[in-house]
Amino acid sequence: MTQSVSQKRGFTKIVSFFKLLRIKHYVKNIIIFLPLIFSKRFFELPLLVDTVCGFAAFSFLASVVYVINDIRDAEKDRAHPTKRKRPIASGAVAVKSAVILAVALFLLSMMLNYLSVGWNLTGWVILLGYFALNLGYSFGLKNIPLLDVTILASGFLLRLLYGSAVTGIQLSAWLCLTTVLASFYLGFGKRRNEYTLESTNKRDVLNAYSYGFLDKSMDMCMTLALVFYSLWTLDVSQGTSTALIWTVPYLLLIVLKYNFNIEKNSDGDPTEVIFGDRVLLLMILIYMFIMFLILYC
Repeated sequence: MTQSVSQKRGFTKIVSFFKLLRIKHYVKNIIIFLPLIFSKRFFELPLLVDTVCGFAAFSFLASVVYVINDIRDAEKDRAHPTKRKRPIASGAVAVKSAVILAVALFLLSMMLNYLSVGWNLTGWVILLGYFALNLGYSFGLKNIPLLDVTILASGFLLRLLYGSAVTGIQLSAWLCLTTVLASFYLGFGKRRNEYTLESTNKRDVLNAYSYGFLDKSMDMCMTLALVFYSLWTLDVSQGTSTALIWTVPYLLLIVLKYNFNIEKNSDGDPTEVIFGDRVLLLMILIYMFIMFLILYC
């Protein structure tokens, strides 16, 4: 009986550590694969191995940022209706253990980055730049209106640029612009819903915004992202099949479904929104499958 209780506690502890790493958010790092996929070189094994190592390096470094952020915000999180359940805020993971884990993950990330890019300066600058920006975000930049959303959006662009640095594949300017505007759309959407949910005791940065500004900014960025995506499909399709252009209406449908979901009782976190709706997740997987068929068949 005692052994069973001990095993259960050990399993709960492991689960708490996994929650602390926020592994579900690793899905954002799939963007690193886009240069390889869209260049139609996905099956070139050396490039694929380098990209997988880069994906792991970026993911572990992102977890380091999450751990540091949770340590800093532990006191505030305890007063939040949902964030109080986070491992450090709830006491499930001790701060000392979290620090040791963060150091180990940082070192592992640096090793994997070396395996991915070697001494390529661009790859190191992008990865460490992402780390520095997000540390700044955790240590106070998240309280500055517009800069907070800009840092959130820059993380997605840096992932795309990192994928380019890992593979040496040049990026389309239209793809970069699509990523930037789509990232701003997601960022403003998250802030808008946080503004709505935190009706009392709002964080300083939320008090600086208004619902109308966040809503209009979100719509503007969504529209521009779809325009730039359309231009990217035209650019990629020059001299070849125009099939990519016809993914635009389907992508619009995905965006509309995403919008429909975040109008509900949601904090607007993209990962939670996507994984919280099986229909939306299926639509995205179908989109990825269609893109793969168009590019490689």
